[in-house]
Amino acid sequence: MSAVSSAEQTGRRVEEILDGLVESGDTAAAAAAEELVRSLMDFYGAGLARILHLLADAPGDAAARLLGDDLVASLLVLHDLHPEDRDTRIARALDGVPEHTLEVVGFDEESGTLTVRARDRDAGGCGCGSGAGARESAEAALACFAPEVRAVDVQTAPAGPTLLQISTAPTAAR
Repeated sequence: MSAVSSAEQTGRRVEEILDGLVESGDTAAAAAAEELVRSLMDFYGAGLARILHLLADAPGDAAARLLGDDLVASLLVLHDLHPEDRDTRIARALDGVPEHTLEVVGFDEESGTLTVRARDRDAGGCGCGSGAGARESAEAALACFAPEVRAVDVQTAPAGPTLLQISTAPTAAR
């Protein structure tokens, strides 16, 4: 199991537990659990912020390696500490999709929908790519780097111009 899927599962499990406490009707326990989660988030967020601050002064590319790590990137985004803006994080995520070339067309902030144009890398950019496969790959890559993207709309690249073959008319037609 990857660290990212483990983090996603942990997040879902925390939500399930909090929902269960709310549904139990024990409002005091539910409120205490939510406060506990907020306190832990603040604590870990402060720790991550301190790590970034210390790395900013460190020689080498340690910070770049951390930003490229799915788990670390997802924690930084979760705590609103990731130093890259949304568009840069989206580009980083899409560059990591090996089987498709994905180009950002636009992002609707209200719905959280990212529109991309896809081409299969194996197909030499002919526009023959599978939209569903590109969508799934993009959503998986964006989950940790850009969680503000809630949906991906894939447009296949337009096919190139139709080539017309021009030749001389058969001799019988002249």
